[in-house]
Amino acid sequence: MNKGQENLSGSQTVVLNTGRGSNLKYLPFAFTELGVAMLSSVLHSETAIDINRKIMRAFVELRRFVGMVSTDYVELKKEIMEVRNYIEEILADQNDINEEHSAQLEAISLALVELQSNHPQKERRRIGFRQSDGTDQ
Repeated sequence: MNKGQENLSGSQTVVLNTGRGSNLKYLPFAFTELGVAMLSSVLHSETAIDINRKIMRAFVELRRFVGMVSTDYVELKKEIMEVRNYIEEILADQNDINEEHSAQLEAISLALVELQSNHPQKERRRIGFRQSDGTDQ
């Protein structure tokens, strides 16, 4: 085990996945906002205090950004739902049109079949050379 790390896996017989972040075996690389505030109470150098202030400002900015993104997310979700409803209306209209067209095409096909059955084909005179005995070649 590396220096400064505890075995947090809870079992000595389980084989862990490899890689950082895959298990509880490895400690995190990041501090929480509370962890940074606690660290500032321990460290008293000017550099530590300055870095601590910058980190706290970063957390505040991150919180502001997340709030802004969540507001944008709600608006974006609303717009997506409106577009989805609009597309569904268009598709429903298109399905109605397709049903009308298929009914019209079927009526045309039936009419053509009737026209063909009512007018039997006449026997046509053959084109070509005729022999004297009356047979065509």
